Amino acid sequence: MSRSLVERRLSDVTKRLRKAREELSVVDEQRAHFAETADDLRIRALVAETPGAEKEFREAQKHVDAMDRSRNELAKHIADLQRSQDELLERLVPDAK
Repeated sequence: MSRSLVERRLSDVTKRLRKAREELSVVDEQRAHFAETADDLRIRALVAETPGAEKEFREAQKHVDAMDRSRNELAKHIADLQRSQDELLERLVPDAK
């Protein structure tokens, strides 16, 4: 693979990695919000001991669980991009042994 092609791919991967990290930051903020809401609803459900309060908590917890899944997928994507970036850097920079 030519050096210019490696450099273009490296630039693309770097941009995608930056964007994915920004998305992860947003997901973390959203997840924290949903978790706080779910925790409040859990406490209300314990105090109220009503089916409606329990249902509200379960629904809020579903959002937290969905955010966790999204975060895990995004973290895996970031790890894949980092691996790609490392491989491209290895191609770009010859061994200095």
